[in-house]
Amino acid sequence: MKYLTHAAFAALLTTTSAFAHDYKAGNLSIVHPMAFETAQSANVAGGYMTIENSGETTDRLLEVRVPNIRRVELHLSETDANGVARMTKQDGIEIPAGETVTLQPGGLHMMFMGLNGDPFEEGEKIDATLVFESAGEVDVVFNVEARSAADHGTAEHSGH
Repeated sequence: MKYLTHAAFAALLTTTSAFAHDYKAGNLSIVHPMAFETAQSANVAGGYMTIENSGETTDRLLEVRVPNIRRVELHLSETDANGVARMTKQDGIEIPAGETVTLQPGGLHMMFMGLNGDPFEEGEKIDATLVFESAGEVDVVFNVEARSAADHGTAEHSGH
C-alpha cells in the first residue's frame, strides 16, 4: 500500500504507542515491560522485557517490587536434552556491559506471585520498580497484553 488514510495512520500510531514503551536509567534502557493476560484462576504471571546496557560496566537486576503483589521472583527456564523443563529462581540477572538481555517466555523472566483471584487483564497497567545494583531504582509500567495462539505454547505459569 502506497498511501495510508488518516484513520489508518492514526490507528498505526495508536497501536505502536500502546505496545512500545521504554525507560532509561544511567546506561540501561528498559524496553517494553509486559505481561500476558492470565486465566481467572491464575495465582502467578510472567513478566518480560528487554534490558540494553550501553555502558562499560556490568549491572545487575536485583529485585522487582510491585504494590499489591505478594512476591516477584526472577527465574530462568531451561529445557534439558531429554526435553524436561526446569525453572530455577535467580538471585539476580546480570546485564553485561555493551549487551542486551531479553526476559522472555522459556528463558529468563520474572514471576508475579500471589495474584489470589485478581487476574491480569488485557489493557491493565502494572506499576513496578526495578532495582539495579548500579543504576538504582527505576519505576516502570508493565502493559498487560493479549496472548496469541503462538504464545500459548510458551506459557510460564500463567494459568493457561
